Amino acid sequence: MSRTTGNRKQKSPVITLIGEGITEQYYFSHIRDLYGYRYTLKPYYFGTTSLKDMGRKISEVIEGGGVALCVFDADVSQRIAAEQEKLLILKKKYAKKKNVILCDSLPSVEYWFLLHYLNTNQHFNNAKAIERKLKTFIAKFTKTAVFLEKKKWVADLCSANKLELAISRAREFGMDGQAYSNIFKAFDKFRQ
Repeated sequence: MSRTTGNRKQKSPVITLIGEGITEQYYFSHIRDLYGYRYTLKPYYFGTTSLKDMGRKISEVIEGGGVALCVFDADVSQRIAAEQEKLLILKKKYAKKKNVILCDSLPSVEYWFLLHYLNTNQHFNNAKAIERKLKTFIAKFTKTAVFLEKKKWVADLCSANKLELAISRAREFGMDGQAYSNIFKAFDKFRQ
């Protein structure tokens, strides 16, 4: 008996998120639950604090036929020349690869959250400065598991079309200015 293979739908490559810390991990876990996006989110792929580790994990994902979506802060690369060089090498290496999406934010992921409320790409001295500004909108925001594990902060962050505003603002600013976020690229990929 022969099998029919002509009508099979091609399976999409699995998207695997690679990220720096618990803030990104909880945020994307809640986003997946709230919007039903499909991607792999495992603790193994988070806590990546060095670009070298990120590069190794990217290689693992793409060698397995998947798509590596990397979420990280670019502030260290702005302060340390060696890290800036590593970031440039990483960006150059994967610039034309459709199976690697780099979603960096300067200075930090909290700038992405701020874009849900403000249309700004002003200079922030560091991530702490953005956190202080973000607390004017999310009063109880803190980078602890006790706060981050609650889905409500992400639901509130995205309510009233604020997620779409953040995507639009980040795309419009691009990387011009004192702050930027490429996290909108993750949503572009999720929605394909």
